[in-house]
Amino acid sequence: MEKNTARNHLRRKWQEGKQTAGLWVTMDDPSITEIAVTLGLDWVTIDMEHGHLDFKDVMGHIRVVRDSETAVLVRVHDIEQGLIKRALDMGAHGVLLPLVREKQDLEAGFLFGRYPHQGVRGIGGERNVKWGLGMEEYLSYANEETLIIPLIETREAAENIDDILGVPGLEAIFFGPADLSASHGFLGQWEGPGMAELIVDIRDKAKAKGISAGVMTIDAADAVKRREQGFDMIGLGSDGGLMIRSVRHSLGAMKVEAKTHAWF
Repeated sequence: MEKNTARNHLRRKWQEGKQTAGLWVTMDDPSITEIAVTLGLDWVTIDMEHGHLDFKDVMGHIRVVRDSETAVLVRVHDIEQGLIKRALDMGAHGVLLPLVREKQDLEAGFLFGRYPHQGVRGIGGERNVKWGLGMEEYLSYANEETLIIPLIETREAAENIDDILGVPGLEAIFFGPADLSASHGFLGQWEGPGMAELIVDIRDKAKAKGISAGVMTIDAADAVKRREQGFDMIGLGSDGGLMIRSVRHSLGAMKVEAKTHAWF
């Protein structure tokens, strides 16, 4: 069969036991993702939950990963059939589901992200199937390779984690430390009291089931720590956050004070 569609290299890397690194994309210019691809990052997540990105912006980012080994994921802003279907039809290798609280939330994500008889995803002649030219090929593996990843970022998700990890087909989870802390009463803290231990405990439970785990990091030292802890999917930061860190580091090295301009 002629190869017309792009496979999910992220799953393959996990299956080979490799730890992966990626970027959180919040800005609209596709050059951001193009740079990530050029740097050889394993994945990018296009964030539609927060900020200003719409589907036209997302399409620009997805296009620039073509013919690369960088997987592209989309964090949708709700667990809703139309959002998940459109993101996958545009060529995303998977979606991240926000604010998952119980297994039913995750089950809904799988239902919307899988074709019959595993789900209710409709078949369209869009970019994911090369407008029909790669239809047969894509449909032969889509249910197996499309990643449906719940964000573990609520107290309820932590409390219901055993049920969530038991959902059939789950291959990866991703932690949101700031929201997880906020839901436990520590608003504004990246990892409030007990959160570091909770995240590692949940990660261990996932690992015992063969489920990969990912987490965002706040700096290089944090990324190294997460790598040593055995996380499979390490978020190096967001595009804006990494720029701020880099500029502040350079200014600090020059002993120049970084002044914040209040523009709104």
